[in-house]
Amino acid sequence: MAEVLSQSQIDALLNSMHGGNAAPPKEEAPEKKYRKYDFKSPRKFTKDRLKMLRGIFDNYSRIINTRINGLLHATCEVEVETVEEQRYYEFSNALQDGAVLTVANLAMKGSGDDEAPMLMYLTTSAMVSMMDRLLGGVGNVEEIPDDYEYTDLDLCLYDNLTQEFVKCMGESWNNYIDLDFVHERTETNPTLVNLIGLDETVVLVDMKLKFSNCDGGMSVVLPGSMLTNIFTKISRDTPERRSSEDHSDRIMGHLRDSSLDVVAELGRTTLRLRDIYGLNVGDVIDLSQKKDSAVFLRIGGKKWFDGMMGISDKHLAVKIKQVYYHAERRDIAENE
Repeated sequence: MAEVLSQSQIDALLNSMHGGNAAPPKEEAPEKKYRKYDFKSPRKFTKDRLKMLRGIFDNYSRIINTRINGLLHATCEVEVETVEEQRYYEFSNALQDGAVLTVANLAMKGSGDDEAPMLMYLTTSAMVSMMDRLLGGVGNVEEIPDDYEYTDLDLCLYDNLTQEFVKCMGESWNNYIDLDFVHERTETNPTLVNLIGLDETVVLVDMKLKFSNCDGGMSVVLPGSMLTNIFTKISRDTPERRSSEDHSDRIMGHLRDSSLDVVAELGRTTLRLRDIYGLNVGDVIDLSQKKDSAVFLRIGGKKWFDGMMGISDKHLAVKIKQVYYHAERRDIAENE
């Protein structure tokens, strides 16, 4: 006979079916977000170019790290966080009220005076901490308000520090091209001045500055027109640098027409002057060498080859057996 369920058992079964003891639903993986690509304004710089800029600013971070440590006598770590292409308005809209920017121009042959400048921005916490250390403090910035405004003295110190940062910028490009960046001014109202077109493509480099008692940020804005001129010059100069290596054939062509004295040395001995004076045709000089001993070929007074004496086309000849490629080996052979 089938077992009859009680009312409590029926209620418990219904509750479990409605989710009372049901297994928890599986958590869905968060949807991966992708950055929208604007086909109306395609990317101007390839990943290789951005990777190249990343390497340049990694080098720059090491340079200013050393410079900051020397100026402030404090330990500071500088590292590159991001290098990305965007529109200038994306950077401009993110600036807070009262932000201060450093304006610098590129000094390169072919760059125009009307070219958009490079911009540099340092967060208030990082800059105030550095200015405090510059004046002998310890760099504590815990009580700085969000709407902090720089005084005239602060702006003078700001200007002095950023001049050093701009001066170091050109050194980071030395592996690719010789550049100089010239500090122009410190802009206290960047939103009221049209420094770069709002829709112009720029490359934004964000770096993190970390002191023992505070953190801060540093951003460098490179206009697309400036980078295009730089990359064009690098591409134009690179074949010239490579072609300089191709002059080896022409150099060897000239060297092939040069005259060199090649001396085959059978051996060495010491004779008295009266013995040399008495030598006649057919006399034999004992060189204390075996008949199958090596013959050295001297070029420029150095032993370059050794070989065996023989005959080629009824002429005396030397068959090369060993070449002394390294100067050290030639010196050893010289002393043997």
